[in-house]
Amino acid sequence: MIRRVSASLLIATVIPATLFYVVLIAFDVWSAIVAAVVWSYGAIAWRRLTGRRASGLLMLTAVVMTGRTLIALVADSTFLYFLQPIISDGVVAATFLLSLATARPMVARLAGDFYPMDHELALRPRIRRLFWHLTVMWALLCAGKAGGTLWLLGSQSLESFVLIKSVLVLALNAIAVAVTIGAAVLVARKEGLLGPNAGLAPVAA
Repeated sequence: MIRRVSASLLIATVIPATLFYVVLIAFDVWSAIVAAVVWSYGAIAWRRLTGRRASGLLMLTAVVMTGRTLIALVADSTFLYFLQPIISDGVVAATFLLSLATARPMVARLAGDFYPMDHELALRPRIRRLFWHLTVMWALLCAGKAGGTLWLLGSQSLESFVLIKSVLVLALNAIAVAVTIGAAVLVARKEGLLGPNAGLAPVAA
């Protein structure tokens, strides 16, 4: 699972971000924007031609980048291109925080995509606490990224902004993913979902 996630992140985020920066330095910002979009659709086409399924993350990245590019082109504003992810992070942070007031925090809604999750399992106290704490963590992370990126956009040159943002966001996301996986594995072991006796442990009180 970790190998698949790493490959998806490399293809969908790391390579296009690196390509964007290299083309920006060599040519200009519009060329960099187009190059990143072309890479995403090229990667999707290549995987289909070779009989492999494009990851959901790659598809999502392509759609989001297309939307950002079209809006920036219509408005003729590169500033708007870089502002859109800041707005998106803010919306995601607000969505995660608001979901804490419901019976199913946002991480609980997404958990089934990564681990088989039935209703009984999702109601275990330790797992519910895990979902709540991870939802808070990702909400704060997105809010922090939005605020930090907005400050960078207004205070740095375009080249410095792209480089710092790419490295910083990748590092923060990698740390958050590691913490998420580590916390999930710890709780899963306590619940008997991992290890030689997986599935045999009683529900924690």
